Amino acid sequence: MAIKADISGWFHAIITAPRKLWRVFLGQLEGQSRWKQGLIIALWSIGAFLSTSILATLIYGVFPVPITPLMVIRNVEQWTDGKKAVFEKDWVSMDEISIHLAPAVMCAEDQRFKEHWGFDLEAIQKAIEHNKRSKRTRGASTISQQTAKNVFLWPQRSWIRKGLELYFTGLIELVWTKRRILTVYLNVVEFGPGIYGAEAAAQVYFRKPASKLTKSECATLAAVLPNPRKYSVSRPGPYVKRRKEWVLRQMRMHGTEIYLDKAK
Repeated sequence: MAIKADISGWFHAIITAPRKLWRVFLGQLEGQSRWKQGLIIALWSIGAFLSTSILATLIYGVFPVPITPLMVIRNVEQWTDGKKAVFEKDWVSMDEISIHLAPAVMCAEDQRFKEHWGFDLEAIQKAIEHNKRSKRTRGASTISQQTAKNVFLWPQRSWIRKGLELYFTGLIELVWTKRRILTVYLNVVEFGPGIYGAEAAAQVYFRKPASKLTKSECATLAAVLPNPRKYSVSRPGPYVKRRKEWVLRQMRMHGTEIYLDKAK
C-alpha cells in the first residue's frame, strides 16, 4: 500500500508541476516593469530549454527515439512536392544489427569516434586546409555531431543550428555512452528518401533483417551516407562503387579494433 501511495504521490506531483510553475511565472511577472518582464521571460525560456533538452537526452539514453525533426521535415517535403510520403523506420538494438555495419560507418564517417569527445579537432583542421585549396568543400562532422543534429535539430545550415549542434553534441557525449550514440545513430540515420535506420534499410534494399547484412552490403550503406538523397544504395553509381571499395579497404586495414565491441 505504501508503494502505491508513493507512486500516486509522484504521479500527482508530475501532473500538477506545470500548473504550479505557470503560477510562479505569472507571479514573478506581476507588477514588474517591461524590461524586467522581458528579462524574466528570457531566463524562464532558457531554463525551459535546458531542462527539456536534458530530460529528452536522458529519456533517449534509455528508450528508442520514436521520430526526429528530420523525419517530419522530409515527410512534409514529400507531401508539398506531390510525392507519395515514404516513411520506413524500425528501431532495433545493436545486437540485432550486423557486426559489420558499425565498423563500416565508423570507417566511412568518423574513424576517431572512440577517441574524441564529440569533436575531431584534427579532422576539422584538415578540412579547413583542404577547403582553402579546393572548391569541393569537405566536412568534419563526427558521428556524435550527426547524431545530435539528426535527433534534436533540423537539416538546414545556420549559425543558430550550428550553435545548438555544439550544445547537443556535448550533452549526448556527457550523458550517453559511445555505444548508445552509435546505436541511436544507426537507428535514425537516413539511408535514402524516407528510409531511416539500419533495419529499414536492410529490409527495403536487401530484403533481409539488419542482423544478416554482409560486409559488402554494410559498406554500400556506409558509402551513401555523405548524401543519401543523391546517392543510391539500390542503384549505386561510380562514386558509390568507388567509395564502397574504399570503405572495405579501410575496414580491412583497421580490422575490428575500430569498433567498440570487437567482432568475434
